[in-house]
Amino acid sequence: MTLATVDLTAGYPDRARPALDAVTLAVSSGRTLAVVGPSGAGKTTLLRVIAGLSRARSGDVRLDGTSIADLPPQERRIAMVFQDDALIETMSVRGNLRFALRKGAGIGEGQLEATASALHVVAEHLDRRPRELSGGERQRASIARALLSDPVALLLDEPLAHLDPGLRRSVRDEVIGVRERFGGPIVYVTHDHAEAMSVGDELAVLIDGRIEDRGEPQRVYDAPRTIAIARFLGDRPMNVLAGEPAIGIRPEHVRIVAGGDLRGRIARRESTGADAYLHVETSRGEVIARVPAALEAATNDLVGLEFPPQFVRRFDAASGVAIA
Repeated sequence: MTLATVDLTAGYPDRARPALDAVTLAVSSGRTLAVVGPSGAGKTTLLRVIAGLSRARSGDVRLDGTSIADLPPQERRIAMVFQDDALIETMSVRGNLRFALRKGAGIGEGQLEATASALHVVAEHLDRRPRELSGGERQRASIARALLSDPVALLLDEPLAHLDPGLRRSVRDEVIGVRERFGGPIVYVTHDHAEAMSVGDELAVLIDGRIEDRGEPQRVYDAPRTIAIARFLGDRPMNVLAGEPAIGIRPEHVRIVAGGDLRGRIARRESTGADAYLHVETSRGEVIARVPAALEAATNDLVGLEFPPQFVRRFDAASGVAIA
């Protein structure tokens, strides 16, 4: 089974710029496509159009090559998990899960409880109301509900956005496990690049409604196709040094040395525990270097910076596109 969009274009009601601009993507069964981008990039619109909850101006949505663009949402058999769990508060968790069961799918009470258990929705929570659960428990129940609707494809719209960091990690691991149990194509949307890289088999970067790059997650991170991607992906953005061509290098690859390719003064030091980030002012702009916390380097120190050539990315300064 392959879920695909072809030249999908959709609009914002109050903006001239399209929400989606000729977006073409595909993901096959057993794989997860992680779509990452900043707020307002069009990520939720993409999922809503695929699910049939919003209409596109043009383009197509296909399952195994067959267009489903004119089918209503209930006939597409595509389940969507939202940022807020959208559980029905007047029903118990068990009632919410039963409500999702598709007639004729052959899923009984045993499968319901097994699916809930696989997502760590414990038995004693099934008969509680959603408001009695924690945020993580509610989101697990929401994912279980989506799976029990017997979908052929699964869409997840920033399902961890409202969870605290500890819960985000545990629920993220469970989402990764869903791929094996589900088996169909999954599209996972997030603004968090680390989350996208850990969940996705493939990464697509959506900025201003357009796919800027797509491919194996580590490749997209290490060798971004544009300066826009370089500056978006990462706990700290890729350093982009002014010039022609513009030079890009990740903070973790910058070395502090006695001589170096460039010299500068440390304007700020950020400690993160095991590591520290040095913000160095140079003649070509600020350079951020990630260094061991034990490195003796303080604000106002002069340091040399070295850029190992195997980690340097070059961009055309006018277009912002990487130079091969």
